[in-house]
Amino acid sequence: MNIPILHEDNHLLVVEKPVNIPVQEDPTGDRDMLSMLKADLKVRHNKPGNVFLALVHRLDRPVGGVMVFAKTSKAASRLSDSIRRKAFYKKYLAVARGNPPQKQARLEHFLLKDRSENKVSTVSSQRQEGKKALLDYEVIGEKEQLSLLLIDLHTGRSHQIRVQLSETGNPLFGDQKYGQNVNRKGQQIALWAHTLSFEHPTKKEMMEFKSLPPEEHPWNLFFREGEMMT
Repeated sequence: MNIPILHEDNHLLVVEKPVNIPVQEDPTGDRDMLSMLKADLKVRHNKPGNVFLALVHRLDRPVGGVMVFAKTSKAASRLSDSIRRKAFYKKYLAVARGNPPQKQARLEHFLLKDRSENKVSTVSSQRQEGKKALLDYEVIGEKEQLSLLLIDLHTGRSHQIRVQLSETGNPLFGDQKYGQNVNRKGQQIALWAHTLSFEHPTKKEMMEFKSLPPEEHPWNLFFREGEMMT
């Protein structure tokens, strides 16, 4: 599979993840990002033996967009530390059903994951098991009862964006798990990892990488030839 490389140096590999590919091996046995990228590095750099490549953050299988992998243990450790220090910044693009009443808002919920069902629900803040989820969104486009949102993610909870937007009455386009009443089987979830910003693990300079979704429905209502339509 052709995985676009956005940046590569001795410590980092930044790529654009295709949709519907797991980031690491899972029970399906389908080809995963980590294995494919290791195999690619081995061939391109003619490396003997095992290739080191570490997964430092994740994207849900249906979600595409920008991801960074660590090529050295030093990079893996320092990137993981930046995530713990909340110095690892992620922004997403999403197409939501309907038009949120507020064009700009902060969403705060407490989430609980049912691992047996692989489904997340909102719970009271008094529930000890609930984990705080926080994001900011801005509506940057509206077409055909759909809204294009730019999301600044402050916590990295499982299925967070999908659950929080569903809870406010604006589930993601194509999300059958959290928007089964308005989405059809076979529709692709319209969620894309748009921007990734972090400090380089050795150069100590801020780096930012961006990726735009494919020009397919519903994204093509808002983007054409890499530009947002007004």
